[in-house]
Amino acid sequence: LLHRSATLILITFTAVSSIHAENKESNTSDRSVPNIVLILADDLGYETLGCYGGLDFKTPHLDRLAKQGVRLARAYTSPVCTPSRMSFYTSRYTAKHQFYTVLPVHLGKNVAIDFGDRPTVQRQFQQAGYRSAVTGKWQLATLEYHPDHVRSAGFESWCVWQIWRDGAKTTRYWQPCFNHDGKIRDDIAERFGPDVLADYVIDQMRLAIDEKRPFYIHHNMLLPHWPITETPDDRAAGRPASLRGMIAYMDKLVGRLVTAVDELGVADNTWIFFIGDNGTDSKQPRRTEAGLVRGGKHHLDDAGMHIPVLIRGPGLPQQGAVRDQLVDMTDFFPTLCELAGIGAPSADSLDGVSIVPWLLGKSDSATREFVTAGLNRTNVVFDGQWRLHGPKPNLIDCRALPQETGISVEDPAAAAALPRLQQYYDEAKRR
Repeated sequence: LLHRSATLILITFTAVSSIHAENKESNTSDRSVPNIVLILADDLGYETLGCYGGLDFKTPHLDRLAKQGVRLARAYTSPVCTPSRMSFYTSRYTAKHQFYTVLPVHLGKNVAIDFGDRPTVQRQFQQAGYRSAVTGKWQLATLEYHPDHVRSAGFESWCVWQIWRDGAKTTRYWQPCFNHDGKIRDDIAERFGPDVLADYVIDQMRLAIDEKRPFYIHHNMLLPHWPITETPDDRAAGRPASLRGMIAYMDKLVGRLVTAVDELGVADNTWIFFIGDNGTDSKQPRRTEAGLVRGGKHHLDDAGMHIPVLIRGPGLPQQGAVRDQLVDMTDFFPTLCELAGIGAPSADSLDGVSIVPWLLGKSDSATREFVTAGLNRTNVVFDGQWRLHGPKPNLIDCRALPQETGISVEDPAAAAALPRLQQYYDEAKRR
């Protein structure tokens, strides 16, 4: 298959690690080593952004970011957070990493994902000498029982929502409970959680610049995840809480972070990725220029799987470009490693394929023929026109998105597509 045979441009890990280590020890800045700021929004489908034709929400800062960089028109992932994020961290399809639903961390259960020796994108950056940091929702372990989990997962520093504390569920927005490098913050009770995290991201960039080290910051935005809550702007204006207000504030914070990159003088050496982790959590149809989007989070449909991805960085051949190649959440691991010039595990241990060749204009060829997602032990594959749900052949016609319809496998067009989709389905599950 094309997506499995695509060649990754890999640099010998030992050599690159030595370069980063020498840079760290000599305390000299190497402008050839890029920084990474990865912003992961929580429950944000593609249709919420104006630059994707969305009509119901105002996202001027994200729309501006799209004009400064590249917008990926067809990026996909699993429709809830844990399987989606595990595919990002490990570059493995859901059928292979086997996390099909949300872990019961929100119930205070003594659970944790054992990363063990499995490769993760953050470990690659940490081992290469990057200052690595993570924020926001850490739903991969109950930190009361596993206080060192974030560090063992591969991050040097963190400021994350500790979901459970002293036998009670905590909050993330107002009166947030944040674990900062192993200690609960006691200075933020009156602040809005997402503001605190934005401050932390900017502080981490400054620390890395002062240390003359490249940085990799994985910013798990809390917004616009339920519960619907008033933002500081809503309170100032006397408005009620709404999804529209939360998305507007999320957009504002992204603008603040992009401005910080510019003002810190590292824009010419920093890649900014903005990605949604899954579809929008809303029962209301959302209006777009292409029509109504129905469904979203928790659904293995286009609305649940189709996410926004905006990328800004040095070396892009054209600002404001739109690329329509299929992109899977697993592709970001090898892509980030290649952009940073650091080693990645062998292609056999990753399902993702680097998008760098066509991102940087070196090739117009697609890197994959299908994307995949999973939820509750159900897997799907999507080739851009048809989506196959397993294990029984259930084929969905997606040729007129955002409209999609089930279709009988006896239909001539479906019958012609089914063998190819079945081949992709088997490939996505093959260990």
